[in-house]
Amino acid sequence: MSGCACGHHHHHDHHHQQGRPLHIARPLAALSGRLICQDMPQMLLALDLLPDHVTLTRAEPGNLRFDVTQTDDPMVWQVDELFADDAAFQQHQARTKASRWGIDSAAIRRDFTRSEALPHLRPEKPQDADAIAALLRLAFDGDDESRLVSALRRDGDLALSMVAEFGGAVVAHLALSPLQAAGPALALAPVAVHPAVQRRGIGAAMIHEVLTQLADHTVVVLGDPAYYTGLGFAPVDLASPYAGPHLMALGPALPKGSAIHHARAFAEL
Repeated sequence: MSGCACGHHHHHDHHHQQGRPLHIARPLAALSGRLICQDMPQMLLALDLLPDHVTLTRAEPGNLRFDVTQTDDPMVWQVDELFADDAAFQQHQARTKASRWGIDSAAIRRDFTRSEALPHLRPEKPQDADAIAALLRLAFDGDDESRLVSALRRDGDLALSMVAEFGGAVVAHLALSPLQAAGPALALAPVAVHPAVQRRGIGAAMIHEVLTQLADHTVVVLGDPAYYTGLGFAPVDLASPYAGPHLMALGPALPKGSAIHHARAFAEL
């Protein structure tokens, strides 16, 4: 397979992932491998050029992860990369080829593996909190949803918090919280997908996977009817501050006109 513009050599590999794979319209592009310096001048060159290269790569709209770590051997760097799809990787190649890093570091040896990757769905872990908060701010262009999830977590009201991730990069998140209602019920909010991988079916796949495990619960959402009705949700007539055409539910029907109460974190928004 052809090499990356910065000299990478790529072949297929399979990453060990926790959770269930989410099948989406286009897979992600993952790369993992090493930069191997032959001598001290190459190592010093890498130390000089890598910080700018990392910053520029992480700023690319299609980049989801770019981690470079010097190993115990100071001549070797471990590099792990994740891009939204092959097109995003090709854009990265083009930018890198013309960059100072691409030109000046060509003699540094690369040993890289490239693979098509699917995000995997799993429950959040404590170490995911910062990545989830960053994703929510990016996906919603503001802090409200990040503060909501933090408050739900603080109050013990995250009944279920799921992430879609690959190689440690969180690309989507879904939260469910307790709902006071006339039957077992949960509130679905928020659902967030990284802008670089939106409109690929990740959100819908997450919702489908989670809701199949909650058939005995009514799941209530406040969202875009055009999107959620396509997932099986339907408008409901319930007594709530959020009552209206955007209030929808899926699952066992709650009595018409009955009251629902969201977790207290929603009132703090």
